[in-house]
Amino acid sequence: QVQLVESGGGLVQAGGSLRLSCAASGRTFSTNTMGWFRQAPGKEREFVAAIGRSGGSTYYGDSVKGRFTISRDNAKNTVYLQMDSLKPEDTAVYYCTARTLASTYYWGQGTQVTVSS
Repeated sequence: QVQLVESGGGLVQAGGSLRLSCAASGRTFSTNTMGWFRQAPGKEREFVAAIGRSGGSTYYGDSVKGRFTISRDNAKNTVYLQMDSLKPEDTAVYYCTARTLASTYYWGQGTQVTVSS
């Protein structure tokens, strides 16, 4: 089992920045890819970003490319999402996810990000 706890969400004005954190605990040695998804009210869950086990490979959704940066600190079992140039359409609940080496997925409880115009 892997437990994921997100933090860092909040209210920010358009153009501002936030950094989300996701701390993993439990069988963290089994985690491989980690990432972030988001879900806005009335919309489907959307891929935001992902990062490989070593941190050398990163992937981004088209809507956040060039504005968001994903990183991880394996010593702290934590993945981060730096969000810059935020837009009102970035408003959503952001979920951390981890995929284990056995391809099992775990999800955090989510953290709310609200961007005011």
